[in-house]
Amino acid sequence: MTTSESNELRPKTGFRYCLNTSTIQGQKLSLEDEIEIAAKAGYHAIEPWIGEIEHYVQSGKKLSDLRKRIQDHGMTVEDGIGFAEWIVDDDARRAKGLETAKRDMDLLAQLGCPHIAAPAAGATDQPHLDLRKAAERYAVLAEIGESLGVIPMVEVWGFSQCLTRLGEAALVAIESGYSKACILPDVYHLYKGGSPVSGLKLLSDSSIRVFHLNDYPASPPPATITDADRVYPGDGIAPLGEVFKILRSMNYDGVLSIELFNKTYWAQDALTVAKTALTKAKEAEARTFGG
Repeated sequence: MTTSESNELRPKTGFRYCLNTSTIQGQKLSLEDEIEIAAKAGYHAIEPWIGEIEHYVQSGKKLSDLRKRIQDHGMTVEDGIGFAEWIVDDDARRAKGLETAKRDMDLLAQLGCPHIAAPAAGATDQPHLDLRKAAERYAVLAEIGESLGVIPMVEVWGFSQCLTRLGEAALVAIESGYSKACILPDVYHLYKGGSPVSGLKLLSDSSIRVFHLNDYPASPPPATITDADRVYPGDGIAPLGEVFKILRSMNYDGVLSIELFNKTYWAQDALTVAKTALTKAKEAEARTFGG
């Protein structure tokens, strides 16, 4: 690579990094503590799970206070991880799922969070789910989100039998007709589901607002690898350089959210894990662009 080519690829200010709380989930910390750790480790944002937010509210605390705590640290909440059954064929289950999604998005809206993950929860065992119907259902979900200022992102789940691949998630987003339709890709899930990273080139910065960043080892193979096998960015064989270059080429200004489920890391000090994950991600980015 020539010097001029390297400069063209170099992010002007670097990517923005987010901590998905699953990365330190095993330490059983409070949401407030996770926020403190994300801030101390140097993250720009945090990506909590809906269950954590619900627990916080059920304990009698105010989301306005939590929002201020996050803002005082100079961070944002970029996405929330929920599992509402918005995509299922059963009308009654889907109606209930949309009610759940509305509650979830209301919680996120109170935190100033603009996005929510929309995976194929409840339909992971349906290999022949009609994706055009899924697109119509996504449009309904998006309409609910629009009323609350929260955009659902169609999430790729490599272990699922529907929305397994990047192209399937893209079809649902495109055919929905929703002007703000988004996809939530994940390095691990692209590998698990068999989608080539090069497919990301067909997307744009407006269609990806959050990207789950992680890595995976050479073994186990895709057929048997699990979430727990994810490793720090740069510690595995994932083509992170290619991912970074594609995102840079589309002038991506969303966040790279580090999402791990490694039990070895869960047995360690949470702040150390959070710092290590961010350091390794930035080192992988620097290697890509010659920094």
